Amino acid sequence: MIKASDLKKSHVVDIDNQLVIVRHIDVKSPSSRGAATLYKVRFSNVKTGQKVEKTLKGDDGLQDIELQRRKVQYLYQEDDNFIFMDNEDYNQYGLNEDQLESQSKWLVDNLEGIHMLVVDDQAIAIELPPSIDLEIMETAPAIKGASASSRTKTAQLSSGAEVQVPEYLASGEVIKINTSTGKYISRA
Repeated sequence: MIKASDLKKSHVVDIDNQLVIVRHIDVKSPSSRGAATLYKVRFSNVKTGQKVEKTLKGDDGLQDIELQRRKVQYLYQEDDNFIFMDNEDYNQYGLNEDQLESQSKWLVDNLEGIHMLVVDDQAIAIELPPSIDLEIMETAPAIKGASASSRTKTAQLSSGAEVQVPEYLASGEVIKINTSTGKYISRA
């Protein structure tokens, strides 16, 4: 059993005899004394992809499901499928855009450090590394002396994603991005 307060993104649990994966958690703190913290959780059914929303209290128990975490490498995109290869047995797994949700914008060819979540030999989701290095493909020209200011500009990255970066960065530089927030961390 796992408590609702311990849930994290990509946890797989059993709700009403259906396997669901946690996609988003919104924590609502109570305004009155004695009230329990509420967790509004958006799940996605592993087999059908159907979305399920539940509001849980912090000590509500959910049945945790055993799953495998396999180290994989991103290979390429084929139509709507993203293809990954297991680093140990070289099996290939395909996930579509809906299964990846917003993670697909960080995928570049041969990206390593990814873990595939597998239940009953079926790939259900990936866990990206906490940060990745991507090259700035296109951005406004660098402004000299802008390092002291905290102003930002939009930059197009090698994966196709757009992020806000400091003004002093130029096209061609490699930067480190936080994959959970999508924000610039530092130069790589």
